[in-house]
Amino acid sequence: MDSRRFLSLALLGACLLAALLGLAVTAQEQAGSGPLRIGVFTDLHAHDTDSPGEKKVMTNYAERLSAFVEAMNAWPADVAIELGDFVNGKFVLGAPLGSPERIPGILAAAEALFAGFKGPRYYVVGNHDVYDLSKEEFLAGSGAPWTYGSFDAKGYHLVVLDAQYTTKDAPLGRATWVVQGWIPQVELDWLRADLAATKKPTIVCVHQRLDGALEGWTKKPQVLNADVVRGVLESSGVVIAVLQGHDHENAHTEIAGIHYFEFQALVDHTDGTPPSWAKVTFDPATRTISIDGEEDQADWEFAY
Repeated sequence: MDSRRFLSLALLGACLLAALLGLAVTAQEQAGSGPLRIGVFTDLHAHDTDSPGEKKVMTNYAERLSAFVEAMNAWPADVAIELGDFVNGKFVLGAPLGSPERIPGILAAAEALFAGFKGPRYYVVGNHDVYDLSKEEFLAGSGAPWTYGSFDAKGYHLVVLDAQYTTKDAPLGRATWVVQGWIPQVELDWLRADLAATKKPTIVCVHQRLDGALEGWTKKPQVLNADVVRGVLESSGVVIAVLQGHDHENAHTEIAGIHYFEFQALVDHTDGTPPSWAKVTFDPATRTISIDGEEDQADWEFAY
């Protein structure tokens, strides 16, 4: 055999072996990091007044949030994420509105309880969070670094989205009343770039649902440009799950290979509901998503 041909074949074989070893090492590193355990709750609606018109009991938020924190520390969760409507805002049905100046104090009290979790905490901004607060005030009161952003945990990439914008891309704040969401162009551009920069399995967190659910009597999507957002997630090829709040009840759909989860609300109701939350486990070895629900929260397990 020609020596130059032999050398070329040897080099090619070495490159192929190195590539295969690299893939094996990457897979071992991801599996070796172990499962990612996320404590999830949504829609706490912390408040000093109940809402009889909505049949919501919000004044017992402290005991419900404390129970979640205690359970996550005991598990233990690697991170804890709240999926929006951490506070309620002054607007309630069937009770006096009161002064909006007291809302930052309610946020501070709820945050002091959430801070008892012995790990990183992340916040999704919900529509109620911006009824009597600007986003800057919500960030200051919660200690969150941003309203949308991303981070890595073990072998996974996590994205937090902010859907509290008008359809003209203006951020909502002191909005009094707003229900449906919108992802502005600047955030969509950031999202595309962020997803393109990672090869890790990615989990997206957002308040209003992206999976085609309609918003009550309006018969419109909960995020008005949800189809555009889903297109970004699908085209990335890395998103495996979307964690959502807002609806207050369990739901799961799968669209284009992405699992969309809606979680049971932590807020109480006048008919008396137990505090509900989820232990969510992402296992890179088995490529599964497992949800262990507390009380009214459903249990699920799916492959990704």
